[in-house]
Amino acid sequence: MTTAGTTLVIGATGTTGSRTAAQLTAAGHRVKAASRRGTPVADAEPVPFDWHAPDTHISALDGVDRVYLIPPVGDSDPAAVMLPFLRQARSLGVRRAVLLSSSAIPAGGPAVGMVHQALPGLFEEWAVLRPSWFMQNFTGAHAHGRSIRDDGTIWTATGSGRVAFVDAEDIAAVAVRALTDERAPDTDLVLTGPEALSHDDIATIITEVTGRSVAHRRLTYEQMRDRLTAEVPVEFAALLADLDRAIAAGAEDRVTDTVQRLTGRAPRSFRGLLESETG
Repeated sequence: MTTAGTTLVIGATGTTGSRTAAQLTAAGHRVKAASRRGTPVADAEPVPFDWHAPDTHISALDGVDRVYLIPPVGDSDPAAVMLPFLRQARSLGVRRAVLLSSSAIPAGGPAVGMVHQALPGLFEEWAVLRPSWFMQNFTGAHAHGRSIRDDGTIWTATGSGRVAFVDAEDIAAVAVRALTDERAPDTDLVLTGPEALSHDDIATIITEVTGRSVAHRRLTYEQMRDRLTAEVPVEFAALLADLDRAIAAGAEDRVTDTVQRLTGRAPRSFRGLLESETG
């Protein structure tokens, strides 16, 4: 059984936000779709929203009783802007919050880990989604996707470390349940795909499915950090390179049953995703 209400989806044009908004509206739920420019989103009410522009926050929260939270991109200290917003949201009647974090970042950890730690003290109904790395990183606008398209390479400092990459559609499906089920999860949820793969495995699967030769190029931590500074601030680049180093050490080599348990269906495989997009 699900409950009625209006959900503010922050980052409604992004990788998981767009899919969460689409799945919510398809199921008949009311959605306010927040993005920096208030971009129109099918069957939702578009609203402008910028984490660093507090004057956009009150209007976005008007009439909302639950919120899907995407942290500000590239911010190594998102709690500085997110916690004041969340306190304001609670005061305006929001009763449930679902935060997108990462399997690599525990409660109280760096970046969004501080928001994760604070969330249960702010809302009686909550969940923290901790997905592994997105499959869409290799097919969309992420640096991996761009380098694959540009020169057939994937650059990481992950070595032979494995990750159970997860489809953003599966993340969104769990987000919808966390937002709309009568009882909130009130916990953190580690979300993975069905199998753990190295970046060498990913390159092989892309090559086999698409027919285009793709290779994984291994970098040191320092080389990866320096490469990332062309994309994001240096502090965030160091954090991302550290996450690669953790993958190399085996930190992400795990598979969970969370997607199956919450949605009733198995998570999609990376090969299945590619075949659906190229078929």
